[in-house]
Amino acid sequence: MTTEEQLREKLRKITALFEGATTHGEREAAAAAIERIRRALRAASVKPEPPPETKFTMADHWQRRLFSALCRRYGIEPYRYKGQRNTTVQIRAPRDFVNNTLWPEYLELQEALHSYFNAITERIIREEIYRDSGDATERGTRPRR
Repeated sequence: MTTEEQLREKLRKITALFEGATTHGEREAAAAAIERIRRALRAASVKPEPPPETKFTMADHWQRRLFSALCRRYGIEPYRYKGQRNTTVQIRAPRDFVNNTLWPEYLELQEALHSYFNAITERIIREEIYRDSGDATERGTRPRR
């Protein structure tokens, strides 16, 4: 990528060439080159806007840790503002990247970890606490008092 100073130097050289041109064709070529360089210079001097800020709310600390690690892997620093809940994670990243790469990958990893945690928990409860680790049974309506 050309730096602004390199573009300026190139513009000076083309201007000198244009001023020393002896034929009409040389002048037109130099003028076209000058215009291309000026457009590139204008584009280089325009500061790109920072990527948009996106706020995520995670259900638990495991999800927050996974999401934060995934962001850092891609060079995105997760943060939260003072006073925000611990379940909040904010990032600055292009929306397309978040929607098409980061979030879908997070969902897949989160599901894989959830399944793993569920299987381990189930096994430990059955082996160490009690063999029936199912949910509570559902009954009819609550009695009135």
